[in-house]
Amino acid sequence: MTSSLLRGEPSHSVQNAARLRGEPRLPGDKSISHRALIMAALAEGRSVISGAGDGRDVRATAGIVAALGAGVERMCEDGLNVDYLVMSPGVDGLHESEAVLDCRNSGTSLRLCSGVLAGLPFFSVLDGDASLRSRPVARIIEPLRSMGADMHARRSDSLPPLVVIGRSQLRAIDFETRVPSAQVKSAILLAGLRGEGRTTVREAVATRDHTERMLRSRGIEIRREPAESSGGGSVAWSLEGGTRLSPLDERVPADPSAAAFWLVAGAIHPDAELTLRGVGVNPTRRAVVDFLVRMGARLEETAVGEPCGDAGEPLADLRVRTSELRAIDLGPDDVASAIDEIPILCLAATQARGKTTIRGAGELRNKESDRVAGIVAGLSALGAQVSVSGDDITITGPTPLVGAATESLDDHRLAMTFAVAGLIARGTTTIDLAESAAVSYPSFFLELERLTA
Repeated sequence: MTSSLLRGEPSHSVQNAARLRGEPRLPGDKSISHRALIMAALAEGRSVISGAGDGRDVRATAGIVAALGAGVERMCEDGLNVDYLVMSPGVDGLHESEAVLDCRNSGTSLRLCSGVLAGLPFFSVLDGDASLRSRPVARIIEPLRSMGADMHARRSDSLPPLVVIGRSQLRAIDFETRVPSAQVKSAILLAGLRGEGRTTVREAVATRDHTERMLRSRGIEIRREPAESSGGGSVAWSLEGGTRLSPLDERVPADPSAAAFWLVAGAIHPDAELTLRGVGVNPTRRAVVDFLVRMGARLEETAVGEPCGDAGEPLADLRVRTSELRAIDLGPDDVASAIDEIPILCLAATQARGKTTIRGAGELRNKESDRVAGIVAGLSALGAQVSVSGDDITITGPTPLVGAATESLDDHRLAMTFAVAGLIARGTTTIDLAESAAVSYPSFFLELERLTA
């Protein structure tokens, strides 16, 4: 069957699948790919990034790095992943871009690059598509302004485009984040490299720690303080300003957020067995695996080799088979630990026995779309028993799903969630703007067709 996406159609149809077998090809971890490109630009010399995800978001960061003066060469590429060679003059050799820095749909590009640009003495504008222009930036403007950068945004400094007039020397700060966000934390730490003194970021809920691991692997001494000394937060990270990154060759693990779609597909499908190779299982990213195990998923995990690269990212092969799931309760801390996987976990909950509650999901409204509204509307259209009260989602299952037209809201995670739902729904499921999956997983629909053939 020829994919409707290959024919240029705006929607894609998924049929109920009789069986699901094989080894899905996964993109490189999107979070790590972004960070590897940014850190390669800051480190003087040659860096090779192997197996980076080749979705539109990561391409946006590569374009920004090149616009700032680093040489970025695409080497081996296969339509899903790419190897990058970055030759950088180092942080002091980067220069003002002649054009607006286009983040496309990528909030990670905007937030992390704003932290870098805060410490560079020139004028920059970060902008993106209509979706990105609806995402909040006050949470990064506040700490970066307090460090000395001059920053402005529209709607009273709340929404992109974001103007950054950086300084070659910033003030160190001690800052406690109000919303659990690895992107905000990372922006502050990257700016802290240009700070005078020690910059500290405190989190009430620990978020993914890729930036910290990757800075350490590039020669930056970064300190983790115990909870009792972090001003009431659960963890605090700090680094000393004025230190330089060393170039490093990095191998990117397979993306656990992309793997989550196949883990849920394998668990809820009545005749499934899937194996996912070399998935990153960083303790701050593996929550979706642990939640599915709690739900009763037949999921086997086998550690593979040594931790990936000098950054020490642990890897595992994951095998999932048809399962009988049970409902669980997730609180705000759980949501923070699996923020990108909540939509696909909601689908899993529709096939779990009992009532699943997901409390404190408000941050999902600030993603590429209002994912709370999007997941409720889409799953309801498919026949699921799902409701929302404030920031809490309730799902009662198991419920047979029936094919229907769904709206992805041009959001890659919603598009892939509804496609997985289509594998078990009776009849045909249509996903509008399904091509948004290419933001993070360019070959997702090709993989889906291959695994159901």
